[in-house]
Amino acid sequence: MAPIPPGIRLLVSFDRDQWYRALTFILTFLLYTSFHLSRKPISIVKSELHKNCSSVSELATVVSGSGSQQPSLPSLHTDIDCSWKPFDKSNYKQLLGAMDYSFLCAYAIGMYLSGIIGERLPIRLYLTVGMLTSGLFTCLFGLGYVYNIHSLGFYIFVQVANGLVQTTGWPSVVTCISNWFGKGRRGLIMGIWNSHTSVGNILGSLIAGYWVSSNWGLSFIVPGFIIAAMGIVCFLFLIEHPNDLKCIYAQKSSPGKSASTKSWNGVNSHTEVYLQYKDNKTQSYDTELLLPRDSVCVPAQPFVVVKSESEPSAISFMGALRIPGVVEFSMCLLFAKLVSYTFLFWLPLYITKAAHLDAKKAGDLSTLFDVGGIVGGILAGVISDKLGKRATTCGVMLLLAAPTLYGFSMISQFGLGPTIGMLLVCGGLVNGPYSLITTAVSADLGTHKSLKGNAKALSTVTAIIDGTGSVGAALGPLLAGLLSAGGWDQVFYMLMTADFLALLFLLRLVTKELASTKSRPTSVIELKEH
Repeated sequence: MAPIPPGIRLLVSFDRDQWYRALTFILTFLLYTSFHLSRKPISIVKSELHKNCSSVSELATVVSGSGSQQPSLPSLHTDIDCSWKPFDKSNYKQLLGAMDYSFLCAYAIGMYLSGIIGERLPIRLYLTVGMLTSGLFTCLFGLGYVYNIHSLGFYIFVQVANGLVQTTGWPSVVTCISNWFGKGRRGLIMGIWNSHTSVGNILGSLIAGYWVSSNWGLSFIVPGFIIAAMGIVCFLFLIEHPNDLKCIYAQKSSPGKSASTKSWNGVNSHTEVYLQYKDNKTQSYDTELLLPRDSVCVPAQPFVVVKSESEPSAISFMGALRIPGVVEFSMCLLFAKLVSYTFLFWLPLYITKAAHLDAKKAGDLSTLFDVGGIVGGILAGVISDKLGKRATTCGVMLLLAAPTLYGFSMISQFGLGPTIGMLLVCGGLVNGPYSLITTAVSADLGTHKSLKGNAKALSTVTAIIDGTGSVGAALGPLLAGLLSAGGWDQVFYMLMTADFLALLFLLRLVTKELASTKSRPTSVIELKEH
């Protein structure tokens, strides 16, 4: 007999549950990657919506003067000189900013409602509808180019609608991944999983950049089709909870044999046990303890003596706020996300001015901030898993981030090498707490022991925390735009102040963790099967 290949040995070493965990991890990673992929095109297309008309005119003059007889390439819009109306006026910065803020504000407001709605609907269907409608509105923005639409109201409406439907994504995927992975290594697992943000941004930039100069409508239409296609994949393959699988396998048990089957509810953590006999009739386990088992099944309904616990209701908004730590971490994330999104929107421009690089090199260099963010998120998860102190881990990183930001503002003027190093460090310290709070901390609080096993709070808690953070995401770029007129130093002072305020809101939790008489990791916190 030939020996079994080592690769096959590795594959069969994993049990069924491990394979389904891997499927859920990869699938939710790809689902939220498509969300970020569809958000990125607007930042790429901005340069095409408003061009430097003088440069375009000079280029046209050179081409016409060369006497070249080559036919010009076909274009859908030969009547547009250089910029896309209404972004061809002097107030184009305000108009482009209005599109950003309309999306971010709609996202922040919608996030508070999304979690509450998501707790009352099946996650798979809720996420599928959100991805399909997000694909629709993303494509609509691109169709503005195809159908020559120049109404600012149209683009604002699309951004607002897209911001609202995209709020279905984050609470759903965090709830799903939390259902499959326990608290023991939640920080590490979610730190790796949260890299989908950077992967989506990179892919979105590449896809949108491919068509931005020739047909910027496709820069939106293609990502729109991608997120819609992923919505269909979500509908076909997403498993919300491990207990949903147990129901499937229980139903497959042979009806011709006496076998006990369990009926799980994958949402509310409560289990009701039934025994199934040859005649396909069932009786509850409580009845079985009192009645003798016979060849003929005794109907269960008249003899049930212990009533199964009723399904817990979804938690209210105020009920979620009363969970210890939700308010503190929400306010901390507001300021942490303010810093992160300010870098997202303004870092390429700052590098252009400080390091004297062109726009393309500055954009490529700014991706190092995301690379540092991936490393920082993973490190934050590993450290918090090891120590069992989420708030302390975030607090230390926030404390180090503030002086690092000031150092970046000084060192970035001394060349490319120091700028690269400081970008990686700043990315890790800024995005580390942001990543930890939006993933592991949200999952911990959504399954807090004060809920007594009610898992219906997870989506609402996640939405409250990320929704509050999104308020900071909308405010940060706005404040940076106002303060940058007086010099970049004022922007960095604002960012450092935001970091200190984020730390201030965590002080009570940090003090409580440090004052604890015994340090216990998060993995030993009471867990219940959902």
